[in-house]
Amino acid sequence: MNWQDRLLNVIPGGAHTYSRGFDQFPSNAPQILKRGLGAYVYDPDENEYLDYGMALRSVILGYANEYVNQAVIKAINFGNNLTRPSLIELEAAELFVSIIDSVEMVKFAKNGSNVTTAAVKLARAYTGRKLIARCEDHPFFSFDDWFIGSTVINKGIPEEIINLTKTFKYNDIKSLEKLFDEYPNQIACVILEPATGDLEPEDNFLIKVKELCHKNGALMILDEMITGFRWHLKGAQYYYNVEPDLCTFGKAMANGFSVAALGGKREFMRLGSIIPEGQERVFLLSTTHGAEMSGLAAFIATYTLLKENNVIEHIWSYGNKLIQLFNKKSKEYGLMDYLFMRGVPCSPVYYTLDLDKQVSLELRTLFNQELLKKKVLMPWVSISYSHNDKELEKTEEALDHAMKIYKLALENGVKGFLKSHVIKPVFRKYN
Repeated sequence: MNWQDRLLNVIPGGAHTYSRGFDQFPSNAPQILKRGLGAYVYDPDENEYLDYGMALRSVILGYANEYVNQAVIKAINFGNNLTRPSLIELEAAELFVSIIDSVEMVKFAKNGSNVTTAAVKLARAYTGRKLIARCEDHPFFSFDDWFIGSTVINKGIPEEIINLTKTFKYNDIKSLEKLFDEYPNQIACVILEPATGDLEPEDNFLIKVKELCHKNGALMILDEMITGFRWHLKGAQYYYNVEPDLCTFGKAMANGFSVAALGGKREFMRLGSIIPEGQERVFLLSTTHGAEMSGLAAFIATYTLLKENNVIEHIWSYGNKLIQLFNKKSKEYGLMDYLFMRGVPCSPVYYTLDLDKQVSLELRTLFNQELLKKKVLMPWVSISYSHNDKELEKTEEALDHAMKIYKLALENGVKGFLKSHVIKPVFRKYN
């Protein structure tokens, strides 16, 4: 039995998040990984791969960062999880509140789904309304029913729950206005990411969303799971000059350790408190491991390095170089109409199109297959502080090879070159 079979035998989907499943990678990708160091990951045979996945964007400094690891070990030696709030729990909360301008109170958890769901619950409690408006152009908000029910994978979710979430288009304020007109005084909150992929706010879109929310008595929730601590140390909300009512963070904030955060204005967050006496309670977030000292120590240590080493500036700089390199190579092979990279430099995206200029998963699989032959793992692009000139050179060599094959596949048909199953979308109705 190989690694993949062993994984599928004991774990539904073969991994604990669907983005790591075998259907998301070409057949020649490592089926399982043993360790990571800096910008590289290693399989059980110690084959080395330059990694642009960076643990689903959660690693921003690089794998196994010594400073962060030592802070975590120190926290573990303090007991890691105590009977009352820990000192580091208070320090982390005060630090987070001091960093993010829109946040006056914070609740920590272990994953993003928990905090986005808590934000939705808080909005419903504050407004007394049921409906949620979520952006359909943003790929993922939560594993909970309020979100999954609005996707094609809604098996197991009651119809009445499905009907409580409505969708609107990013950068299309009229689509959101239409929802408020169609469901007057029924929408509790609007939840969206500040930006995603190559989509950035146009024509003051985020400001207009906030104004529309407040005009209609709803709360604005910004999900900064991906953008937080990448666009800016204070979040993409600072970069785009908008202060949401509630916001959620995770991923890069602790360099791969399990920390997520729900933050917001005291007016809303205090509903989850146990004071003042006599206030009706909202059971907001209650997690045994939410304030685990190891994760919060990782957050504090990660933020220290982000600030002291100008990590955000490094990521933006590397991203600009990578975009320029990718598109330069694509032009050299006459592929710019079919294979290109664009987007926000700190988090660029690349597109694989066919001769009809339609997105092609077959060609994306082929491109990744060929990059892997040069030991580069690029399911998407997540840049870390450990990506430097050496990594850019290795990337250039891999791009040269992969683009050469891509051009041949466009000219002669992809089937003669693709030696793998075709990768599939995570959100699809059937396996």
